[in-house]
Amino acid sequence: MLLFERFVPERLWRRLRPDAVAVWSDPEVRRRLSWYYRVMRDEAPAKFMIARSVEVDEDPWRLDYEGLQDLKKSARRVFESLLREARRGELTLEALRKEFRSKPRYTLLHVDAVLAWRLANPCRLCERRCMIDRSRRVGACRLDSRVYVHSWFHHLGEEAPLVPSGTIFYGGCNFTCVYCQNHDVSQTAARRGEAINARKLAWIQKMLRVHGARNINHVGGEPTPSLPVIVESLLHLDVNVPQIWNSNMYMTPEALDILVDIVDLWLPDFKYGNDRCAMRLSAVPRYFEVVTRNLRAAVEWADMIIRHLVLPSHVECCSIPVLRWIAENLPRDRVLVNIMNQYRPEHLVARYPRRWPEIARTPTREEIERVYEYARKLGLVFEPVS
Repeated sequence: MLLFERFVPERLWRRLRPDAVAVWSDPEVRRRLSWYYRVMRDEAPAKFMIARSVEVDEDPWRLDYEGLQDLKKSARRVFESLLREARRGELTLEALRKEFRSKPRYTLLHVDAVLAWRLANPCRLCERRCMIDRSRRVGACRLDSRVYVHSWFHHLGEEAPLVPSGTIFYGGCNFTCVYCQNHDVSQTAARRGEAINARKLAWIQKMLRVHGARNINHVGGEPTPSLPVIVESLLHLDVNVPQIWNSNMYMTPEALDILVDIVDLWLPDFKYGNDRCAMRLSAVPRYFEVVTRNLRAAVEWADMIIRHLVLPSHVECCSIPVLRWIAENLPRDRVLVNIMNQYRPEHLVARYPRRWPEIARTPTREEIERVYEYARKLGLVFEPVS
């Protein structure tokens, strides 16, 4: 059953989250999230609208995977040119609508939608590469080929630049975090949401935006297994709105190559500083290699707010290496870092604390301050969320 939660009137969210207004007075935030800010204010077209304006001269559904890639290469060059114009302020939302008043029959966004469906069968959307035909049986993400939405609403608990965030919670996840605070949606009841099609998903996004959402926040669980329907929904979405990818960033390069055409702001979780902790706590192989590869590639295409949840007893092995890698490998002038201190034992850790004794408690104040102090030392901009 689809859960619907009410929209939040502007007068209410401004009173509850005054920081969501004040944050835009910070020049660093305005500079680092400049693209997102302009799309949010309808000064620039969202990237999916640009991709939907780039015409291709063949029906993507008639092509094989290699043919789709060739078609995309030529369309991507046009897309990049238009995106550069939009970033310089030369291609506004109004100008895009005037220039592309007649809608092309097939576009780069159609190509991306077809590519996403091809990647989903057999499934290689994420680096588990389970290669399962999800139209026949459930994949490693606990999903079949349908998209399950558990709830959608104006979220007031996100980072200040995002509030109110038009959040859509998708069922399923390719991780198995033993402490997951959202385990019903991601693991234990992944397919108990409402199965929806692309047109219904576009309608949900439109309702969120026209009622005051600053963005559409694709989250879960993990949104990557739902990528085909999400991309297809943007073919039907007729309002301008920034697209946020709230993700564990464990997608394949092929999936990431689709996402860069539609994502205006990345909201990645960077959980672990090594593969041993990732395997023990989330059953994820090659974690550090995959996530850092994807972060490097993604930041070249859109603004980014990286989230890092401080785990008790994991400051030295995870928090410190994660922050150090960000400082040494990503452009500091284009990234915000949110150090999150709200960990609490949930899910399996709460039920079987002796199996994971080091995280069967909340972080101490000393642990949180140690991470904050290290971020300051590295010169990272961070926004603590309690």
